[in-house]
Amino acid sequence: MKKIILGLIILVGAASCQEQQKIAFVDNAKVVNEFNKKVDFEANFKTKIDAFNKKADSLNKMIQMEAQAFQASASKMKQSVAEEKYNTLLQKKQMQDYQISNEEKALTAEGQKQLDTIVKEVKAFIKDYGKTNGYTYILGANDAGSVLYGNDTNDITEEILSALNKDSEKEDVKSEE
Repeated sequence: MKKIILGLIILVGAASCQEQQKIAFVDNAKVVNEFNKKVDFEANFKTKIDAFNKKADSLNKMIQMEAQAFQASASKMKQSVAEEKYNTLLQKKQMQDYQISNEEKALTAEGQKQLDTIVKEVKAFIKDYGKTNGYTYILGANDAGSVLYGNDTNDITEEILSALNKDSEKEDVKSEE
């Protein structure tokens, strides 16, 4: 009996000597969405999108005006001339649509590439932050349910966001010099 009690004491003592793991979680969406670089990117990108939309609207209005002018004068033209002008106008509209579509795809690709870069930067920062601050794990909380429950004391979202934005500001200052 004494050996069993002694064994249990040794087992409990050994278990209590083990290093405690430091685990936390971060709200991924909040960190990415409130990251200064993403906020700045969205503001700049909105300007590009607005300029693109104005250009597309302007081109569409020009074609509409040409189509209206054609309709007004088509009845006075010979059938063959009217058909030729109509086909020319149709080709012009198709080329314009193709151009707008290509510009829209390029703009979308540019935006997605920048967002991917921002997400990679956030992930790398969190990884470095975890190593530097002695975390065993930093879990990502998101809508998919990676962390279904976490004690608020283990939520380091604000801490990460603050450090990430400070680090980003330092980089901006260095790049301006």
